[in-house]
Amino acid sequence: MNLARIRRLVIVVEETRTEMGRTIDPPTRKAAAVAVIVNPCAGRYVEDLEELMAIGEELGEFLGRKAVAALGVKPSQIESFGKAAVVGEGGELEHAAAILHPRLGKPLRAAVEKGAALVPSAKKMGGPGVAIDVPLGHKNAAFVRSHFDAMEVRIADAPRADEIVVAVAVTDSGRPLPRIGGLQAHEIEGKDGLR
Repeated sequence: MNLARIRRLVIVVEETRTEMGRTIDPPTRKAAAVAVIVNPCAGRYVEDLEELMAIGEELGEFLGRKAVAALGVKPSQIESFGKAAVVGEGGELEHAAAILHPRLGKPLRAAVEKGAALVPSAKKMGGPGVAIDVPLGHKNAAFVRSHFDAMEVRIADAPRADEIVVAVAVTDSGRPLPRIGGLQAHEIEGKDGLR
């Protein structure tokens, strides 16, 4: 890491093996890579948020690789992704937007191979231990309902006032036992990020 000053890195893997008394085989799996970083803009108004945008680009690649590695699959086997950030009280919501939106997506897509769909995102202000749901959607087709999901993350001592918690989540499957219809993963055309 050249730009992001990371205080803590947390990797979480979640497996669902049974649902409503039914065995899920193979289990559905989600992984999140979460970095607690120093907010270089904390405590002051900064007009040009380029520094945070560059950090977002760096974290997209770094956290994307870490999350994929946590599932132990090839990048091409990742099915859905999402991103989120929580800004400590010394910052502002726009700091999360600067990290998440302008540049984090492209290196995250490279880490999961392809990714034609928009990367679902969430952002909020909060203090130590606050939870955030990282929204998830199919990486190549936003209309695949079986992959509408989320993964909750929280770090007990973050974010401190001058920090930002940045999370990237990926899956190797959709929800367990999906059955609400819509476009199926095997029907994806992958042309427009929607279908």
